Amino acid sequence: MNAWATVTDTLTAWKKRGTNLNRRSAFWRRRIALFLAVVGPGLITSNVDNDAGGISTYSAAGAQFGYTLLWSLIPMTIALYVSEEMCARMGVVTGKGLSDLIREEFGFRSTFFVMVAALFVDLFNTVAEFSGVAEASEIMHVSRYVSVPLAAIAVWLLVVYGSYRIVEKIFLVACGFYLSYVLSAFLAKPDWLLAAHSLVIPTVHFNAPYLLMVTGLVGTTIAPWQFFYLQAGFVEKRVGPRQYKHARMDVLVGSISCMIIVFFIIVCCAATLNVHGLTNITSAKEAAQALVPLAGKWAGGLFAFGLLNASLFAASILPLSTAHVICEGLGFEAGLDRKFKEAPAFYSLYTALIVLGAGIVLIPRAPLWKILLYSQVGNGIWLPIVLIFILILINRRDLMGVHINSWGFNVVAWTASIIMIILTLVLIYTSVVPQAGAEAGAFMHRHFF
Repeated sequence: MNAWATVTDTLTAWKKRGTNLNRRSAFWRRRIALFLAVVGPGLITSNVDNDAGGISTYSAAGAQFGYTLLWSLIPMTIALYVSEEMCARMGVVTGKGLSDLIREEFGFRSTFFVMVAALFVDLFNTVAEFSGVAEASEIMHVSRYVSVPLAAIAVWLLVVYGSYRIVEKIFLVACGFYLSYVLSAFLAKPDWLLAAHSLVIPTVHFNAPYLLMVTGLVGTTIAPWQFFYLQAGFVEKRVGPRQYKHARMDVLVGSISCMIIVFFIIVCCAATLNVHGLTNITSAKEAAQALVPLAGKWAGGLFAFGLLNASLFAASILPLSTAHVICEGLGFEAGLDRKFKEAPAFYSLYTALIVLGAGIVLIPRAPLWKILLYSQVGNGIWLPIVLIFILILINRRDLMGVHINSWGFNVVAWTASIIMIILTLVLIYTSVVPQAGAEAGAFMHRHFF
């Protein structure tokens, strides 16, 4: 009897253990399913900022300064997460886009300024993305007069005829193609220990080129259009307060994955271009071409493919963000789940931006470098204003209820915002006044050395 009782007790214990395991398994399956249902806006928005202009900046940072700027990625990740999380929270809690909230809380004049800035800045940014398509295709020996029109038609058809779910799935797949930069970095055979050391131990040089590159990294990683697209994305997915934790996790995963790709781009160029003295790289196209003799054709080809993917990705989303900003601000219907007849202003504006952006790139001897400069300056002017709007709105208790910023989050948010504002103002000044960099270098040399 004792033996039989022991066997029975053992079987009962196993059964209970199996039931508990099944419950835990069901719990985690449910949690993962909820996260996958929400994931998208945060991951897409963060990664699309690794566009043609961003990749050019990251390549130049690795080529000119080696591994020494890797430490800046950690504070940049925090700043990116904090700024995007506030927009995600506003979208989830209010169910409204950022332009809607600005119009309702600050009036039409403020909204009109935001819309005008969005239109001009994002048009220049769209030109920059199609310029990246042209550069990547020319590396692959395809004329821009073939690749750019095909790219414009492809992104237009995708957005106009695809539903939000289809478009989002394709964008998420595009995020995966950024892994080409990871492979390029491994093929470059970098000094991983030195890279890890530079990531966690800051190495700061008080000279103008170094500080301006830090400013450029921040300016190209955090752009105003991101906030509008991110918030609109959660609103379109109808993510509510109950799914806020999953939305926040989506933003966190997006911010970290974005900076991981930046890490590998800088490491790839540091291990090849910087080591061999090719420090004058100014664009992603030059970086991809220079990688071929140093790290092999596969590394150069993967780098060029990453540039093409990033440019197409951004060329799809930037006009979408602009169309959302303007249509929400004016009260027009907007969103990918609406047909052309239901939202004609939204799709017409998107079409116009695609046509203009691609068309300017095809103009012979078009001053693309000036357009890139103006887009950078425009982002710098627009960013502080949008950040201040966000910080005021997120702390409105009548709007956000219990979801306003905590005291600690406000300290981090305001600190990060003030630093970003200062850096972008410096970037504007040095971009508009060419001799400013030399003057800043002379000043630092007199006072720090």
